[in-house]
Amino acid sequence: MKKLIFTLALTGMVFSPQLLATDAKPYAIAIHGGAGTIKPSSMTDEQQKAYRAKLKQAVDAGYDILEQGGTSLDAVKTAINVLENTPYFNAGVGSVYTFDGGHELDASIMDGKTMNAGAVSGVKHIKNPIDLAISVMHKSPHVMLYGQGAEEFALTQGYQFVPNTHFDTPHRYAQLLDAKQKIMQREQKNGDYQASVNSLKDEYKFGTVGAVALDKSGNLVAGTSTGGMTAKRFNRIGDSPVIGAGTYAENGVCAVSATGHGEYFIRYQVAGDICAKVKYQQKPIAKAADEVINQTLVEAGGTGGVITVDHKGNIAMPFNTGGMYRASRAHGEQAKVMIWKDK
Repeated sequence: MKKLIFTLALTGMVFSPQLLATDAKPYAIAIHGGAGTIKPSSMTDEQQKAYRAKLKQAVDAGYDILEQGGTSLDAVKTAINVLENTPYFNAGVGSVYTFDGGHELDASIMDGKTMNAGAVSGVKHIKNPIDLAISVMHKSPHVMLYGQGAEEFALTQGYQFVPNTHFDTPHRYAQLLDAKQKIMQREQKNGDYQASVNSLKDEYKFGTVGAVALDKSGNLVAGTSTGGMTAKRFNRIGDSPVIGAGTYAENGVCAVSATGHGEYFIRYQVAGDICAKVKYQQKPIAKAADEVINQTLVEAGGTGGVITVDHKGNIAMPFNTGGMYRASRAHGEQAKVMIWKDK
């Protein structure tokens, strides 16, 4: 160290351990497990611990990849796989039921370096939909594939199918029965399916998992995966597989993954709008995300939240609901795991 300081002094350079530390390439990751009316009183201490532990496992798994010099794409995929493989969240094995009692899953991915993207919607036999979205991005000339066609493509890529019952969980089925009863009662009264669905509680209308990451090479990636809306009909598609609505990433700007009432996120291009504010208006990521979630969406009647990271590793995770399952970890920091506004 003394020899290095002497050498630098001879060349007129100023040496500072702090300077070298701050010169390191930033990297960061944020994840979410959905937003909604999440009340502390509705969760036992054991449930809270279980949710927080799974969120920490997911964010740490992604962070470890970034720390070792891995890509943001691998970090996002790995984190989302953890969330898809647990019954706690509305994605993968924890997906909600459709009105007919099955499961239709959506996912999307976007690479900020290439601006390439892949998405699948309405798949029924893919264990980890985010993996198939990545395959669409890399192996298909298209951006979004739907339903049977998406699964035919999956077969060409060597995917092993799982039965649709793989995604069954008792608590989601109980939600379906409750939601169907409420929908049918209101539909009989006013004859309007759309109004009946809108009257459901938030936790029936949305729930998603997602991840955004910045790697040491400066590449941004965003990914989102979901089981959709409880008791959805008519092959409804939400915002999660829609690039610019539920998912967006652009190097030098930001990466965004959304969770909320998808129809509003599609109409207001939430993910893309946040990055546009950063890119064209030069707004900090926290301000841009807050404006869209807590002003634009609130004024329109939309509910939900986003996780975001910019090209400098700054993270913002605003939401306008009672809570949002989320976690983040930036370069050199420990994981931050939260459910409500302040904890």
